[in-house]
Amino acid sequence: MKKCVLICNPTSGKGSKEKLTKEFQNILDENGYETKTYFTKYSGHAGKIAYGLADDIDLLISLGGDGTFSEVVAGNLERQKKLLLSHIPLGTTNDLGAMFGMGKNPINNLKMILEGEVRSLDICEINGRSFVYVAGLGKFTNIAYDTPRKLKKNFGYLAYLIGAIKSFNRGTKTFEMEVTTTEETHKGLYTFILVCNASRMGGLDIFDDVKMNDGKIEVLMTNITKKKDIIKSLYLLTTSDITKVPGFYFFRTDYLKVKLNSLPRHNWCIDGEEFKSKDKEFELKVAHDVEMLLPSKELDKIFLDKANK
Repeated sequence: MKKCVLICNPTSGKGSKEKLTKEFQNILDENGYETKTYFTKYSGHAGKIAYGLADDIDLLISLGGDGTFSEVVAGNLERQKKLLLSHIPLGTTNDLGAMFGMGKNPINNLKMILEGEVRSLDICEINGRSFVYVAGLGKFTNIAYDTPRKLKKNFGYLAYLIGAIKSFNRGTKTFEMEVTTTEETHKGLYTFILVCNASRMGGLDIFDDVKMNDGKIEVLMTNITKKKDIIKSLYLLTTSDITKVPGFYFFRTDYLKVKLNSLPRHNWCIDGEEFKSKDKEFELKVAHDVEMLLPSKELDKIFLDKANK
């Protein structure tokens, strides 16, 4: 019999996680898996659990938000023998789950995964710390980690919108930054920078034609500060080609160095969680890959075929 481990964040989403994981165990049993469940107890616990699992685990599934999965990936990368991963979204925005073709019903998502296919997913690093799909610095990027957990649990995505409105009304500050790739350098005052391996962030579809196994990261920067221009640009980001939005600069690269003149007001946001650092220089790149079992429905959109890599 195959072995499966569930790592569940009991504070993600709503409803009883004990009841949900028991339903999962029944479905996994029907599919030939002997299953054990772990519930996380503190920040970073999911990664420690993943790191300490036995080598004979056939499938490791995380249940929680994007941050929970990011922890599981980090723990898996520290292992000598990497495990096959999957992820069931239970959080507030669930960007990864949406990109992977999952809906809001975790039971249906599990069934789709078990009928799915294995793909290799690029994993990025910022100064040695792994992240799955986004690292952001500057305006609005702190909302994900500054929004109180209780507010997110009670109001869901609306809690983030409240945070965005508050941030918008505070005004916009720029910070001096030098961004260097293997091909070009940009230096000046910026409002924010996003470094991504994803098409979707904060519940919004922003980028087109993102492949999550092409060895590239997508970079978006802006120096817009006026409120009317921010509103216009945010609208255009969701309705137009990103490369044609005035005030934004977009490119793809396999390596990025970011130098800050001084520490900004807020820390980096990494997969929805705060990345506390006193560094002023950051190196970002695609550094690893992990094998994932995913639903088949969106794979052709977000992954390159092996023959085209």
